[in-house]
Amino acid sequence: MHEEQLDSQPVHCPYCNMPFELLVDASQGSHETWEDCPYCCAPIQLRIVVSPFDGELEDVLVGRDDEVL
Repeated sequence: MHEEQLDSQPVHCPYCNMPFELLVDASQGSHETWEDCPYCCAPIQLRIVVSPFDGELEDVLVGRDDEVL
């Protein structure tokens, strides 16, 4: 994976509300994953939404580990 293939997405941690830049690999298509907050280390649930037509990043949904996205 090359960094130029990654999309930078500004998000806020749903636990501590600190902003940070999330690097998203849109080439994986739409998917769910978890990432630890770089500030409070809490597990953040991520739903990555990628357009099936052009492969462009459409949305990043961020939630607590126990939320249903």
